[in-house]
Amino acid sequence: MGGYDNNYVGGAYDRKDNNFALIVVLFILLIIVGTAFMKDSY
Repeated sequence: MGGYDNNYVGGAYDRKDNNFALIVVLFILLIIVGTAFMKDSY
């Protein structure tokens, strides 16, 4: 199990995965803020 944890913590693949997740979260936040702003405008 220890080896698996080590693999999970470090590694280019995990970093790439994290980047992708961050982009997705930012995109979702943008959509939520955008819709809220549109509702406020009306």
